[in-house]
Amino acid sequence: VFPSLAQAQASVANEVYQELGQPSIFLFCPTEYCSSLCSPSPSQSCYLQTIGQELLPGIGVIWTGPKVVSQELSAVLLEEVEAVLRRRPVIWDNLYANDYDCRRVFLGPYMGRAPGLMSRLHGLLLNPNCELQANFIPIHTLGTWFRSELGSCAHPDHAGMEVVAALGDSQGAQDGSYSPQEALELALRDWVAEINQQALEPGR
Repeated sequence: VFPSLAQAQASVANEVYQELGQPSIFLFCPTEYCSSLCSPSPSQSCYLQTIGQELLPGIGVIWTGPKVVSQELSAVLLEEVEAVLRRRPVIWDNLYANDYDCRRVFLGPYMGRAPGLMSRLHGLLLNPNCELQANFIPIHTLGTWFRSELGSCAHPDHAGMEVVAALGDSQGAQDGSYSPQEALELALRDWVAEINQQALEPGR
């Protein structure tokens, strides 16, 4: 019935979206959801070009970055994705995901995301560790990163900053900037306080 997979997916997604009354949040995960799955690149992918053209503008499109699990996200890459999709992407961040290797637990700070990135995003979802309590540091440091992004957007001098360097490369915290090390220390302090509080509860 359809000349391509992309046109079939866009048609079905559009119909469901309209049937539901065009909700404010409606997410579509494309078959090519990261750069490594695109042929030959996101900007030259016939699949993504069709998705960008055919999908109704109110539908958000999920993107994981250069890879399924991306160590870094840059403004340059997101500009390319935004151009082909004709909308800012919703990042599905697999930085902490361990469902593919449950022997590992990721407890480091949120890092490798360029400053000023938030203005390039329609939204951000964090895919956590499978172990519930191990996500205290990931979620806490994500919150610190998010607050720093809001702070930079509040200042005209920093608004729209599109620095490609990863956050993990930054040494020290400048005014309003995000420091992964400082975010980690803050998260650890709050986590220890939470653990101590739980230890005092009856039955613990």
